[in-house]
Amino acid sequence: MSLMKTLTKKELAECNGKNGKPAYVAVNGKVYDVTKSEQWEDGEHQFMHNAGNDQSDAIGDAPHDPDVLEKYPVVGTLAKE
Repeated sequence: MSLMKTLTKKELAECNGKNGKPAYVAVNGKVYDVTKSEQWEDGEHQFMHNAGNDQSDAIGDAPHDPDVLEKYPVVGTLAKE
């Protein structure tokens, strides 16, 4: 039995790191919990990216590899809509 949840884009958007909510980001179908990351304080990263979104396109322009997200818990997958 899998504990992974499939989140819709609407459910992901609710996890924006604001007002005590968790901060989740999706990249390449995986949803990561970046709540405890200092880099995602209040659901914002580098004043350019917001939690609660699919960051798959943006990660290609980042000065780091997507592998940096592997240190955060994967909490689910993003539903294909």
